[in-house]
Amino acid sequence: VQLQASGGGSVQTGGSLRLSCAASGPGRVFSRYSLGWFRQAPGKEREFVAAISRSGSMTPYADSVKGRFTISRENAKNTVYLQMNSLKPEDTAVYYCAAKSTILTYTPIRINDYDIWGQGTEVTVSS
Repeated sequence: VQLQASGGGSVQTGGSLRLSCAASGPGRVFSRYSLGWFRQAPGKEREFVAAISRSGSMTPYADSVKGRFTISRENAKNTVYLQMNSLKPEDTAVYYCAAKSTILTYTPIRINDYDIWGQGTEVTVSS
């Protein structure tokens, strides 16, 4: 399966963006994958943002985005979303989606747990 992230852009502090990540190509059924969003700011390491289990019942978040970001998935459209509200300059980064075929409730949050990655979409938040 391949992942294609989109929806990045430039916004001012306090603005909102919704990122999408669509899966395509051969592979397991989309609903068999746990999905995650990660980000990498300039000069920094890639970090976890949010993840969602196969059913959508488990959605862990990084402390830095709790209450502002919401991850969701639409299995019928093979797509995972990241709704980002109240954006801050420190949210500026390239955002990557990732997938991992997992058992039902497992929701990985570590980079090394994921083996399928999208190409990234850039988010810039200006003050």
